[in-house]
Amino acid sequence: MSTEKTTTQNTATENRQPKGELTFDDKVIQKVVGYAIENVTGLLGVDGGFVANIKNKIVNTDNPTDGIDVEVGKEQVAVDLDIIMEYGHNAHDIYKQLTEVITKQVRETTSLTLVELNVEVVDIQTQKEFDASQTSLQDRVTDAGSTIKEKTSDGVDAVKKTTSQAVNDDDNRVK
Repeated sequence: MSTEKTTTQNTATENRQPKGELTFDDKVIQKVVGYAIENVTGLLGVDGGFVANIKNKIVNTDNPTDGIDVEVGKEQVAVDLDIIMEYGHNAHDIYKQLTEVITKQVRETTSLTLVELNVEVVDIQTQKEFDASQTSLQDRVTDAGSTIKEKTSDGVDAVKKTTSQAVNDDDNRVK
């Protein structure tokens, strides 16, 4: 009988779950949403507001959380997006795709439920306009540096060629 009680006590101890809870920082949900929406047709980008836009104009960043606001509870998530949509696409179709991919990815990654998605279209652009607006100061400085390097190299080559010709001309005269 003593053996039977010990077995029962061990089984009860093994079935007991540890105390604690699983929570997610807002940044985690923002990243999940950011990665989820990367391939939505007709979505050019998410607008991160004035400060994020200035930062992105100065330095290249691939921060997937810019422009994504979330409210995270223990079981549910609400998401707010300010988007730039591509001209020629339907805003309702984009919203539907956003809802589907965000709901799916948040559920698969965190087991949380998307209960609210608010999307504001803050701009509409062609792909060409959007690409042009993504050029940062860092890109421009890099391009300028490359141009200066090329011009300097061309100048050095021209001086070498001229000097070489002058030396060859002098050799011909001295004969």
